[in-house]
Amino acid sequence: MAEYSAILVDNPAPLVRRVTLNRPDKRNALNNVVRSELFSALEAADRDDEVRVTILRGAGKCFSAGYDLGANLSKGQPYHTADGDGQWARHVVEGWFRMWDLRKPIIAQVHGYCLAGGSELATACDLVYVAEDAAIGYPPVRLMSPPDMQLYPWLCGMRQAMELMLTGDSMSGIQAAENGFANRAYPAADLESEVLKIALRVAKIPLEIQQLNKRGVHRAMESMGMRQALRAGTELMALGFHTNATREHLKELSQGVSQALTKRDEDYGDYRTGEGETE
Repeated sequence: MAEYSAILVDNPAPLVRRVTLNRPDKRNALNNVVRSELFSALEAADRDDEVRVTILRGAGKCFSAGYDLGANLSKGQPYHTADGDGQWARHVVEGWFRMWDLRKPIIAQVHGYCLAGGSELATACDLVYVAEDAAIGYPPVRLMSPPDMQLYPWLCGMRQAMELMLTGDSMSGIQAAENGFANRAYPAADLESEVLKIALRVAKIPLEIQQLNKRGVHRAMESMGMRQALRAGTELMALGFHTNATREHLKELSQGVSQALTKRDEDYGDYRTGEGETE
């Protein structure tokens, strides 16, 4: 098995691979090292005859708080995407489709923060199980842009998606399950064991059947226009970066990520500014 610096890979049960984002001090922020290693590990599992399902989780206090805004995400990307306006949005959407198009199921095990790019990562998985007290949302809509990957309307429906997009608020794990973002929510202490039980049930089905089951659901979504809609959403994300509000926020981010995000959220009293929240 390959050696990685930003993820951990293990086999917690027969036919089950597990990948753990391992930057707990950075809330598992997604830089291009993490993303490169993640895609490498998922593709290796897809080629491994001893694996039928992969669990994806985060180390430490959360699943992932999003993309690493302190990193240069234009450098060292894990695969080529045509350059030009909106390159980053197109790049990450292509990445999530790489996950969707793998033949073996991927299960997201979500606890703590699952925000922005972290929520996009979870939605790219085939099954999503969350801790009841998780916080799931897309706070960048407050000052930066719409999501790179516009999956909220498809998963949560128009009304719930609209509220998330117009406020930047988060859902609890319980709300995420009720809204269709996740399959089920569990008490945080039970999440790991419950996800492993589900993975073992998924692994009982022969791979040649399972890949058809997975593709059948995806093809149904695509026939309704999902893939085209997500690609169109990248253009809206690109437009966001031409607004005065976004330019000002990017300037503030360049002067200090923590300070800029605190300023973004202080009027809402959540995320970094919520009661009891610490860095």
